[in-house]
Amino acid sequence: MRRSGGIFDVDGLNRKIAQLEEQSADPEFWNDAAASAVVLKEKAKLTRMVESFQGLVSSFEDAETMLELAKEMDDEESMAEGELMLKELQPRVRQFELEQMLSGEADDCDAILEINSGAGGTDASDWAEMLKRMYLQWSSSMGFKAKVVDEAAHEEAGIKSCTVEIHGQYAYGYLKAEIGVHRLVRISPFDSNARRHTAFASIAAYPQIDDNIEIDIVESDLRIDTYRASGAGGQHVNTTDSAVRITHLPTNIVVQCQNERSQHKNKATAMKMLRAKLYQHEMEKRQAEADAVNANKKAIEWGSQIRSYVMHPYRLVKDLRTGVEMGNTDKVLDGDLMGFMEAWLVQQSTAEVTQ
Repeated sequence: MRRSGGIFDVDGLNRKIAQLEEQSADPEFWNDAAASAVVLKEKAKLTRMVESFQGLVSSFEDAETMLELAKEMDDEESMAEGELMLKELQPRVRQFELEQMLSGEADDCDAILEINSGAGGTDASDWAEMLKRMYLQWSSSMGFKAKVVDEAAHEEAGIKSCTVEIHGQYAYGYLKAEIGVHRLVRISPFDSNARRHTAFASIAAYPQIDDNIEIDIVESDLRIDTYRASGAGGQHVNTTDSAVRITHLPTNIVVQCQNERSQHKNKATAMKMLRAKLYQHEMEKRQAEADAVNANKKAIEWGSQIRSYVMHPYRLVKDLRTGVEMGNTDKVLDGDLMGFMEAWLVQQSTAEVTQ
């Protein structure tokens, strides 16, 4: 790791932090609350990056000193301790490197995840529910908070679709790697003849953008419908029209929420989801050619999957974009996704450098 002039220019970042501090010291800084919040958020982000880097450098120097002393004193116990310090440093360095790849404007935002069943009938709906569980497990393993805000159950099994809010640092940056069609191959539990079936489900992710980012939503462009929320089997969760569906007429973007009993709360959540989708929509319009997320979304059609999960006649999960494979399908379905996410981030980072 180099301190400046290399991959991570800590001196340059410190200069930028100093500029932001000078900006925030201006007597008129707080006159524009939205602008000041953006500056403070950027300052906090850069400060966190520098502190993380300096912490890694300090730990590396401590390990290096320990090994040098151990070598001079021919002390095997100290040598082993120094080697352990270096080994424990590796995952921290890897995490830091990943965070440098998550440098997109919205990568550090919370995320809104959408899962939709596709071709495959009941198997596809069951597959969509399996994916929901997988991402909830992944969120938990990352220390993120996840909340299902909308879900449509299938008549026989599984779900037709669901929307999940995921709160955690870089949640959207990681989940960008999952956008696309996911294919499942297995012996269908719904086939009395125990034949092998293929099912598809699509994943979409949107950044839950900061309130300080302006998204122009004209009230007359919205159609707001209310209806009774329902659970599995069609049973009413409540007896009032608390669920809310909002359609943005110019873009035909639709969001809905039925998680809360209060229509007001459901509408607030739906509006937050709409802002996220409109932000993503605008970003894709501006960067249609260069935007990797948009390129993935164009490929969301049955048969153009990004990842295959095979459970019969062999067991293998393979990402078709990066070539990464894992034979332990159960582990992947329990939320072990970072290997796939990391490989995709590295691939995208390398592509950006070579462009």
